[in-house]
Order: sequence, then structure tokens, then C-alpha cells
Amino acid sequence: MAACYIVAQIKIEDRAEYAMYEAGFVEIFDAYGGTALSVDEAPTVLEGEWPWTRTVLLRFASREQALAWYESDEYQALAQHRFAASSANVAVIRGF
Repeated sequence: MAACYIVAQIKIEDRAEYAMYEAGFVEIFDAYGGTALSVDEAPTVLEGEWPWTRTVLLRFASREQALAWYESDEYQALAQHRFAASSANVAVIRGF
């Protein structure tokens, strides 16, 4: 079983609303066995432009585990705060 990563590029537009998302994130995330590898608001850009206010890299043991977390009723209810507060690109990528 190969590891799986979720990469999120987020442009936060409402910090107060986004804070409600952050307040509930860890409890749900931990319940699905995820590991946060990086949360960065000031990455060093080597090429191109990076208009995102936050970049996140999450690790799960498998793609199934990552999708179980993302698609869970608990996370989707919490994510409504993120949807209201920001725009994002979110992708699942395979690991080794």
C-alpha cells in the first residue's frame, strides 16, 4: 500500500470564518490517521507565481484513507467554513 498525499493551495479571504474551520480540523483529521507534513503561508517560490495565502501538504497511509477523511460527513460539514472563507485547489497525489 503506497502513501497518498493531499496538496491544497488556499486563498483565504475571510480569516474569521476560516478560523472556525481551523478550530475543528485537527480532531477530525486525527480520527482518520492523517499526518500534516506542511502548512506554509510564505513558501519560497522558485519558479512562476504563487498567489495562495496558504499551502498545505497532508499524508495518509492510502488513497482510500485520504478519501474517507475528505468525503466524511464530519469533514464535509466542517469544510463549509473553508468553502465560505476561501477558494482553493485541492488534489490527491500518489506517493511511494
